[in-house]
Amino acid sequence: MEKNKIIIGLAIVAIIAVVGFMAADFFIGFDKPQKNVYEFKLDDFTDVDSSLINYTEVLNFNIDIEKMKAVDVDKDDNIYVAGKDKILIYDKNAKFIRQIYTEVEALSLKVSDNNDIYLGARDHVEIWNFEGEKEASWEVLNPRVVITSIALTDSSVFVADAGNKIIYHYNLNGKLKNEIGRKDSIKGIQGFVIPSPYFDIAIGRDNELWVVNSGRHQFEAYDMYGNLKSSWKKTSMNLDGFSGCCNPSNMAILPNGSFVTTEKGIVRIKIHKPSGEFESVVATPKQFDKGTRGLDVAVDSENRIILLDPMRAMIRIFEKDNK
Repeated sequence: MEKNKIIIGLAIVAIIAVVGFMAADFFIGFDKPQKNVYEFKLDDFTDVDSSLINYTEVLNFNIDIEKMKAVDVDKDDNIYVAGKDKILIYDKNAKFIRQIYTEVEALSLKVSDNNDIYLGARDHVEIWNFEGEKEASWEVLNPRVVITSIALTDSSVFVADAGNKIIYHYNLNGKLKNEIGRKDSIKGIQGFVIPSPYFDIAIGRDNELWVVNSGRHQFEAYDMYGNLKSSWKKTSMNLDGFSGCCNPSNMAILPNGSFVTTEKGIVRIKIHKPSGEFESVVATPKQFDKGTRGLDVAVDSENRIILLDPMRAMIRIFEKDNK
C-alpha cells in the first residue's frame, strides 16, 4: 500500500512537470507584446480642437504664499488670494496693493460688495476688512468641519462644509438660519456626495444658490429656504461633461448665468451655458503641469477669468477672444 502511494505521488509530480514545460513552451513561443493594447489612454481627452477654445491667457504672475487655496475679486476688480497665514491683494493689472496676516490657514475666500473679506478657516469663519483688521469670527458647531466655499448675498452668508456634506445659511451676524442639502426624498433632494474636499457654491444671476454636487457631477440650485429649484448634470470624460470621483472641483458664474468650471484628473477649464450645455474651452489640459488640482476660479467685471494655479504658485488671467 505504501509503495502504491509513492508511485502515485511520483506520477503526479511527473504530470505537473510535463504540464509546466508545455505551458512554458506555449507562452515563450510568442513574442512579448511591446505595449498593453488595452491600456487606458488620455490622449483623446487632452487633445482639444482649437476651434473650441475661445479664451487666451493674457496675464499671469507669481504669488508668494504657502498653500494657496482661494481667489476672489472685489467690485473694483482687485484680486484677493488666500493661503496658509495671509491674504495678498493685487489690482487688476497684478500690481501689489497689500498683505494681511491672518495667522490661519484659509481654505476658502469671498469678498463682499463693501470689501469685507470672508475666510473659511477650515472649522470657522473669519471676517476681515480691507485695512487688515479682523471684524468678526464664528465657529461652525459641527464635528469634522471642512469649509471649502463661501457665498454671499446682501443679507446671507452660505458656508459649504465638505466634512459634513451640508451647507449652512447664516445671517450677516453669524446666526444660523437653516441648513441646505440634507437628503429629503419628499422634496426631491438626493443629498450631497462629496468624496474629497471639493465642494463649491456661488450665487446665481437670480440670487439663487448654486451648489456643485461633485460626487454626482451635478449642479443644483436652491432658494434660501433650502428648496431645490433646478439641477443639471453630465457624467462624461468628453468635453461636454465631468468625470472622476468628484468634478468639477471649482466653479464661478458669469453675469449671463453661464458656469466657468475647473476640473482635476483631466485638468481643464470650460464654459457651460446656464442650462448646462457645453459652450467652449478656456484652457486645455496641456496648459497645466501634471498633477495640477485645486484650481480655484473667479470672474471680474470685464468677464476675465481669474484662475488660481497652486502647482505653479501663480494667478493666471484669461480673456475671451474676439472671434
